[in-house]
Amino acid sequence: MHWSEIPPDSLAVLRRGAVIPAHLLALDANRRLDERRQRAMTRYYLDAGAGGVAVGVHSTQFAIREVGLYEPVLALAMQTAREWEPLGGRRPLFMVGGLAGNTQQAVREAAIARGLGYHAGLLSLAAMKGASEEELVAHCRAVADVMPLVGFYLQPAVGGIHLAASFWRRFAAIENVAAIKMAPFNRYRTLDVIRGVVAAGAEERVTLYTGNDDHIVLDLLAPFTLMRNGQPVTVRIKGGLLGHWSVWTKRAVELLERIHAAVASGTVTPELLALDAQVTDCNGALFDVAHDFHGCIAGCHEVLRRQGLLEGTWCLDRAEGLSPGQAAELDRVRADYPHLVDDDFVAQHRDRWLA
Repeated sequence: MHWSEIPPDSLAVLRRGAVIPAHLLALDANRRLDERRQRAMTRYYLDAGAGGVAVGVHSTQFAIREVGLYEPVLALAMQTAREWEPLGGRRPLFMVGGLAGNTQQAVREAAIARGLGYHAGLLSLAAMKGASEEELVAHCRAVADVMPLVGFYLQPAVGGIHLAASFWRRFAAIENVAAIKMAPFNRYRTLDVIRGVVAAGAEERVTLYTGNDDHIVLDLLAPFTLMRNGQPVTVRIKGGLLGHWSVWTKRAVELLERIHAAVASGTVTPELLALDAQVTDCNGALFDVAHDFHGCIAGCHEVLRRQGLLEGTWCLDRAEGLSPGQAAELDRVRADYPHLVDDDFVAQHRDRWLA
């Protein structure tokens, strides 16, 4: 499957820039899949106005592969997206399936995701630690032969590997790459990705998405003007594929719409710029920055538990959970930034999603 075979209306969602939540995993107290609540989460994202969802990614927990949940979880999200009638009526979506592991595993997962109807695969290279750049590029090409790719620069703190600008130039040159999610949580390494895309001359084909949950607003507001052959080339990050946006999703959709309007009109206000620090402060609590991201998934679970969408904060790894003081930090940011919280929206529609 080539990116040009993606339905044009779905491809347009990606190109314009969308809120794509990194889908969480609903488990019961026995750490088994809670299908009812998993389906309710997908419905929440769609009713909130998300442009699609990313399933089987870091926030869904890479360990779903070890317990036989990879295909069932991807299938459930796709079935729900096809059957659900969201608020405001049906609209095109861009659906992303997470791909991980060595080449054999990633190719197999790409075939599963493509068969289920996903438009592109978000390719994690975390399992390729120690591989040379040549081996990494060969791995990516093999997976791109199966389905369109969204590149993924995962931060090292949660298992990612350092990827130089030279790698991103070669990756962007792969014809079946449709987008790149940049999540190194590092300004220099984010620029490495953009430099690579510009050097490859791929900025029209490869849409840039932020995964930098610590710097969302400015990533989306800032123009990036770099030089190519002595001439300036300006690119922008169009949307976000974010774990942060797996919660308070309604507010995220409104924020991205506001950012798109400001960029289009050239009127970026101080009030809009100030949201960058506020959103980052919220992310510090969600992702448990105080404890080196140990509670990054459980923190998102806790928000949905408080809203009544999840029953608990259980993760597949029993060692994962809220860190000391993290619940209090979530209390603080919710009180400090009520305009970034969608509790009222969830309360209004939760019963419908759980039905």
